[in-house]
Amino acid sequence: MADPKTHYMAGLKLFGQQKFEEAIAEYRLALEPNPDWAEVLHALATAQSKLGRQDEAIATVNRVIELTPQDPFVFTSLSIFLQRAGKIADAETAAARARMLAWKEELKKNPNAPPPTPPGPMNVVQ
Repeated sequence: MADPKTHYMAGLKLFGQQKFEEAIAEYRLALEPNPDWAEVLHALATAQSKLGRQDEAIATVNRVIELTPQDPFVFTSLSIFLQRAGKIADAETAAARARMLAWKEELKKNPNAPPPTPPGPMNVVQ
């Protein structure tokens, strides 16, 4: 049996080839010994979303948020998945959270960083 990282890397390769079902299978194998591996869960959610399984993707990325609640990228992904599910108000909330977290990170490097701009109308990401 291949080690988890090998499965994860195989999943990434398959994802790049747009073989999303096969990528999901590899991600699941990578998660067997460590079901809380946030990076793999995030990749799994993205593959689920690409297959149109937005409810699964949202549930999976919410688990990633539990594991990494300060990661703005995860909230950006959540926003995209919510957009694809037609939940625009929730998507805007997730996008605002991503902007706020990113700004807080920027403040650590640049204390004079301007606050994020208010959200505007959202174009649905496909």
